[in-house]
Amino acid sequence: CSACPLTSCLIMHGLQFYIPELIGRRSRAVETKKSLQETETRFLLFKDETNKGCQIRLNHPDTLRECGFNSSLPLVVIIHGWSVTAQFSRSNVHLIGYSLGAHVSGFAGSYIGGKHKIGRITGLDAAGPLFEGTSPSDRLSPDDANFVDAIHTFTQEHMGLSVGIKQPVGHYDFYPNGGSFQPGCHFLELYKHIAQHGLNAISQTIKCAHERSVHLFIDSLLHDHMQSMAYQCSDMDSFSQGLCLSCKKGRCNTLGYHIRQERHSKSKKLFLVTRAQSPFKVYHYQFKIQFINQIDKPVEPTFTMSLLGTKEERQKIPITLGEGIISNKTYSFLITLDLDIGELIMIRFKWENSAVWANIWNTVQTIIPWGTKPHYSGLVLKTIRVKAGETQQRMTFCSEITDDLLLHPTQEKTFVKCEVNSKKSKRKIR
Repeated sequence: CSACPLTSCLIMHGLQFYIPELIGRRSRAVETKKSLQETETRFLLFKDETNKGCQIRLNHPDTLRECGFNSSLPLVVIIHGWSVTAQFSRSNVHLIGYSLGAHVSGFAGSYIGGKHKIGRITGLDAAGPLFEGTSPSDRLSPDDANFVDAIHTFTQEHMGLSVGIKQPVGHYDFYPNGGSFQPGCHFLELYKHIAQHGLNAISQTIKCAHERSVHLFIDSLLHDHMQSMAYQCSDMDSFSQGLCLSCKKGRCNTLGYHIRQERHSKSKKLFLVTRAQSPFKVYHYQFKIQFINQIDKPVEPTFTMSLLGTKEERQKIPITLGEGIISNKTYSFLITLDLDIGELIMIRFKWENSAVWANIWNTVQTIIPWGTKPHYSGLVLKTIRVKAGETQQRMTFCSEITDDLLLHPTQEKTFVKCEVNSKKSKRKIR
């Protein structure tokens, strides 16, 4: 079990861990006391980063004392498909199960039953095949512990099956990047994996998304000051439009070890975007823009935004609205930043269409006699409304030049914070 990636990070927080280490296989046919005494599964207790693990022998309670087991400390049990028990308060027990181990953790919690349940179970991309769509008693479920959280990272289907389970199995179910696949795990990344893992690159690439759940949990321990926030939403499409960045009534929570533990009658599905490597945290922003299109037909421009904050600046973020712009329609979209720019104070918005588009524009402007008030004058962009997910701050930005609101191809306009006074506008911002 020394190869388990969770070990080092949990030790750093001074927790006790109880790790079953399988060094052989045994038949399940005989479950007598004698067979339990002779099991080839080793149970190791880790107390700190310098400790190499002290073996706890089944039916030898004296080994708990010899290994320095402290019943007043929290206990984290890491399971690779096997379950363990300890004679102390069950509410202090936290089972962490990866893949099949997630369901085994659920079975362990369900088997104990009674009024005093296990404190917490965390499922890391719980296995999908043979468990998807089954009853709660046949898989990890919220009833298996006082609190159950789950991270879904590889639910992409292949021939009708997915490695990780899709359906919610906890009180809070997290779907990073939608849960189907993870950034940095595509086969296009195979060359990078070859440099890192050599001949094992193909297997590493295949299991990359499945194991991402483990690394996300580790990340929550390694970076206390950079906890990843997730938000309740119906699906990733709605989340990608920035429509779900609310923390009201428990609609948001932190992913990983430091999650806020709240029980609900119905599972909450939470979504977030992450980076491709640790630290995985990003900062989520919703942008709302309403255009007035003074062109007779919908246009499909490409925009970029540069964001200036009190700490950092982010240049030329590409904006694709995915449809032709029509007049008086509000467009909402999600922007994520991999660094904390502080409080947003200025936005530079640019129409990035090619020089060909600009030449056509100039030609039309020259040939057609518009008169003193041109009929065709581009896109009017009055305000940009922003909501920061992590701080829940809402802001409105107005054009710095108030007497010229028109935006033409290749043109950039600067927007600064402004106050919206009308009650009607205030309602829209919410």
